[in-house]
Amino acid sequence: MIPTMYTWFYQSSFTARLLVVLGMLLGSGLVRVQAAPPVSREDTLRLQKGLGELFIDPGFYSILEDASNTLTVNQVSQEPWSSRFNALHPDSRAIRNTSSTYWMRVTLYNTNRGAGQHWYLETFDSHIGALTFYRPNGTGTYDSIQTGANLPFASRQYPYKNYLFPLPLPPSQTQTYYLKFKSSSKTSFLSRVRNEQLLAAHTQTEYGLLGGFYGILFIMVVYNLCIYLFIGEQTYLRYVLYVLSCSLLFLSEDGLGFQFLWPNWPWLNSLVNTGTPVLLLLTFSYYARMFLDAPQQLPRYDRLTRLVVLTSVGLLLLDMLFLETGFGFWLYLLPYGMIYYAALQVYWKGFRPARYFLLAHALVAISVLFLITRKLGINFFTNAFTVYSMNMALILEVAVLSYALGDKIKAIKDATIRAQEKLVKQLRKRHQAQDQLVEQLRQNQELKDQLNTELEELVAKRTEELRQQSETIVAQNRELLQANGLLALQSAAIEKLNTDLQRDLHQTQTARVLSKEVDFGEFSRIYPDKEACLVYLADLKWAHGYRCRKCGHEKYCDGREPHSRRCTRCRYVESATAYTLFQKCKFSIVKALYAVFLIHTHKGTYSSQELSRVLELRQATCWSFMQKVLEAMQRRRQAPDYDENEGWTHVLLDDTVPVEEEQD
Repeated sequence: MIPTMYTWFYQSSFTARLLVVLGMLLGSGLVRVQAAPPVSREDTLRLQKGLGELFIDPGFYSILEDASNTLTVNQVSQEPWSSRFNALHPDSRAIRNTSSTYWMRVTLYNTNRGAGQHWYLETFDSHIGALTFYRPNGTGTYDSIQTGANLPFASRQYPYKNYLFPLPLPPSQTQTYYLKFKSSSKTSFLSRVRNEQLLAAHTQTEYGLLGGFYGILFIMVVYNLCIYLFIGEQTYLRYVLYVLSCSLLFLSEDGLGFQFLWPNWPWLNSLVNTGTPVLLLLTFSYYARMFLDAPQQLPRYDRLTRLVVLTSVGLLLLDMLFLETGFGFWLYLLPYGMIYYAALQVYWKGFRPARYFLLAHALVAISVLFLITRKLGINFFTNAFTVYSMNMALILEVAVLSYALGDKIKAIKDATIRAQEKLVKQLRKRHQAQDQLVEQLRQNQELKDQLNTELEELVAKRTEELRQQSETIVAQNRELLQANGLLALQSAAIEKLNTDLQRDLHQTQTARVLSKEVDFGEFSRIYPDKEACLVYLADLKWAHGYRCRKCGHEKYCDGREPHSRRCTRCRYVESATAYTLFQKCKFSIVKALYAVFLIHTHKGTYSSQELSRVLELRQATCWSFMQKVLEAMQRRRQAPDYDENEGWTHVLLDDTVPVEEEQD
């Protein structure tokens, strides 16, 4: 089974884990330092007046290992076993051999002479499988209180998450107490003596803070779950699963899960204690890789990380179910270290949200430093703040990661807004060009109306003169006929002028609509870069709405490539150039778009040599692309909805090009 103290370390940064390993080596004796010589008798712990609590240092208790698991309290309290208890021994800080039974002896002296002060002994680790407390009853024998994680929670004398035992200590007397430990996981003998008043105040404060802690986690889960349901972003769901795994781990670690959720099922408590670190490893890697965009930023490293995580999970399950070596902690170091290294890599590449990820785990690393001192029995930093520093670090981590997730989504939104603003500017330029064309046509119409008006006035004036002449000069018949002939010639000239003017206006309008006079410089101002061409092509391609070519679904989101669209049902990705003449195009799409324009405008008579000169490309490339465009034009002419006056853009959407399926 996974050691209880190890399950606290799996969220911490790589540096913190190295410190923990160093602490384990120091505690286990693999790295030897000069220690005080062992003594056979522990010091007496003195309970003085006005003292609220005392931490039981290793010098105030001694340990006896019973490898046979058969000793009784009467045997260990007498010789020869009584002299075999050791204090300040390197193995007196924690259980090393899970197959043995350990006895802990502590001696207390109550210096108070008056009655009324009640004391309690509290052990910190609530995962000890079997724990029996022996206290003298004044008749030379001992009363026992038996409890442990292998029994239902109701076996405890007090409904408290840790093990709590009363100390009937008369004033001005010395009493010796024994605790028998039997645990399937390596743990420490850390304990504390508290008086009744301080214990009541501490319990109330502790449960209140833990309630607030889980309340914050619940709020974060509900908040991010609602965001996921509203916008459908998968990263929020992964984040919710990660926070739920953290919550389950802390419920098992601080004992509140066993007290309130599954008090009658010790086997479930053992299963949760063992399985939650593995579950958290899976959910954390699942969330962290997607949050850091590791598949896109570090594709090869991400595949290796995923393989290491799955392999570690398999080995952990094998160790928990069959081997039970107790060294599963080492299997957590590599995947967590690789994920933390990936965060550094993507941050160095300019992915700014990764800095919040690094900050959150730096906070966890600080809390692990306090945890190391407490698990090694060092009382220097053992207080309410350091004991629950892991909880506070998790709250800060959850808040920071939630903010980082929102910052990432905001960055994506800002990028989308910038792209939309750029598109709006391009559309505004198009509208301005159209307005200028409309204004020019309006001026031409005014000029035409003005000319017609002047001609009408001239004809009316001339007609009036002829009428007056016809009334006064009857004799000049020939001159009148000549005048009439001249008038007919003028009318014919005026009619021809009107016809030519209308034809010129029609040709001007047709040329501007078909853009026959646009050279590559003017064309480049309309479509200045690849972005503008992709925007125009995407608008043209999906002008009548989006529909997935694979499953027919009509809802989509943006793909990884610019202006591509991904089906929200089957995740099929279709780029803007797919199923068009520009699929697999090997040169600039701006030049390709202008080439289609020239070939279509000249109805296929444009030569590849001239196209190569205009586009500054090799003639073979131009000839190959020109054949592709001519074939598309031929297919377009055979289409049932073909119109001879249609624009050149109808040729672009040629869906005969084979396209490989893409998956986001």
